[in-house]
Amino acid sequence: MTTTPPGMQPITEDDIANYLANTPGFFERHAQLLASVQLSSPHGNRAVSLQERQAEMLREKIKALEHRIMDMVRHGNENVVIADRLHRWARNLLLVRNTHALPATIVSELMTQFMVPQAAIKVWKVAPQYAESDFATGVSEDARTFASSLTQPYCGVNSGFEAVDWLEDKDLAMSVALLPLRVGAIHDASRAFGMLVLASPDPQRFAAGMGTDFLERIAELASAALSRLRDD
Repeated sequence: MTTTPPGMQPITEDDIANYLANTPGFFERHAQLLASVQLSSPHGNRAVSLQERQAEMLREKIKALEHRIMDMVRHGNENVVIADRLHRWARNLLLVRNTHALPATIVSELMTQFMVPQAAIKVWKVAPQYAESDFATGVSEDARTFASSLTQPYCGVNSGFEAVDWLEDKDLAMSVALLPLRVGAIHDASRAFGMLVLASPDPQRFAAGMGTDFLERIAELASAALSRLRDD
């Protein structure tokens, strides 16, 4: 049994690791050690050489990279599909000539292009000729204040929002997305002049923490289209 002389600290594995890391010529002077090193294989109880273990680690890294690439390709394809739907939706809004029909077109095209089960929209501060329209009535001051407080889409469970009452069947709104409508970018601090609500019976369709980039673009495009209705 080897003992450590009095007054000396025992050599630890970290000491050995640091020495080898900082002494690259060690294995050049003792090349035979590399051939004799045996390691445990992660795929069984057998011992493998250092070279074989390195090859296994390299194969695992390559496999992990392949999975990442496949995920990137899948997400890229999904984004292309969503971008195409967004393009068709925006194009159909530009084709609307009757401004009274614009809010309903925004809703119906969202449901069609993005397969959203339910959607509704309310707009306030509209010009007098739109003041009695369904889309411009039935909104409390609390709902308007709440819309103005949002600087990004809200996604999550239905927590009894007034906007859910605008839907055809609020009992089927298990998850919702609430999009404030305001002049300019959605992140601006200006007061909102409307709100768009999307809903699904799937609790995970509009889950908290989901990416909202495309929802933000929808809100900004809808706001720009609806600017024709405002009483400026």
